Amino acid sequence: MSTSVPLVAWIATAVGFLAIVVLDLVVIARRRSAVTMRQATLWVAVYVGLAAVFAGLLFALRGGTSGGEFVAGYITEYSLSVDNLFVFVIIMARFAVPALAVDKVLYIGIVLSLLLRAVFIAAGAAAIAAASWVFYFFGAFLVYTAVRLAFESAEEEAEYEEGAAVRMLRKVLPLAPDYEGAALTVRSDRRRSFTPLVVVIAAIGVANVVFALDSIPAIFGLTSDPYIIITANAFALMGLRQLYFLIGGLLEKLIFLNVGLSVILAFIGVKLLVEALHGSHVDALGPMPLPHIGIATSLGFILAVLAVTVVASLGKQRRDVRRSAGG
Repeated sequence: MSTSVPLVAWIATAVGFLAIVVLDLVVIARRRSAVTMRQATLWVAVYVGLAAVFAGLLFALRGGTSGGEFVAGYITEYSLSVDNLFVFVIIMARFAVPALAVDKVLYIGIVLSLLLRAVFIAAGAAAIAAASWVFYFFGAFLVYTAVRLAFESAEEEAEYEEGAAVRMLRKVLPLAPDYEGAALTVRSDRRRSFTPLVVVIAAIGVANVVFALDSIPAIFGLTSDPYIIITANAFALMGLRQLYFLIGGLLEKLIFLNVGLSVILAFIGVKLLVEALHGSHVDALGPMPLPHIGIATSLGFILAVLAVTVVASLGKQRRDVRRSAGG
């Protein structure tokens, strides 16, 4: 997997993320109560700030193209990850996870999925390097996903089914019948068993990987730089846990979120198809020339769609409240 980023930069980045993971682990280990809204707000600000600092370093050290690609990729990955929160809420409710254990479950599940996503990204980058036709596949897949997402009903979205990996985990692990606070294991009758938290962590990790099937092709539509793809995914996922506590109760108000995300996926899918055609030396379809969609255009479009989605969702929510109050 070729990249212009020197090895020392990869090592420094890995050490930086490892330091963040360790810091998070220390904070979780010391926590004796459920995460508050104030704590969640502070940590979301910290992670967004870290991403902003990293983007600034890319602008300064690698130029506007790399910086712009990271910003667009980070915003796209973070936006698509918000959709994961719906599933997280359902998983936590279905498994009746104790409030004190939610933070720990999300932390381990997200770190696990981050490692699995790195494997997917490496495979995707290698496939693109080996065959340019992969852009056609990614583009068509994103457009298909966008159409499916746009017409997905609320009932379909709210469903959660255990995957084969989670069901197999239930069969092969010695599981205790009940939770023991935030503990992952418990000893009883001289035998150590896993608590149901292990199954919940597996469910979170699998759900994150399934969602990566949409988000990873999407970021490949914005950049082919593995360093930017991995760091954008890492920053988005590492800040997702705190976002769960911050906006978990607000997700129901973003009623047009699926529509907004589907528009973004469709745009990136079309962009990928256009780039694939350019790569095949096709610069026009009949009398219509194919445009070159730059990163600035992509970033502006993504931000505009997200803004319209939030404003339209909150506006409809207010109208519905007034209508209910008037009726």
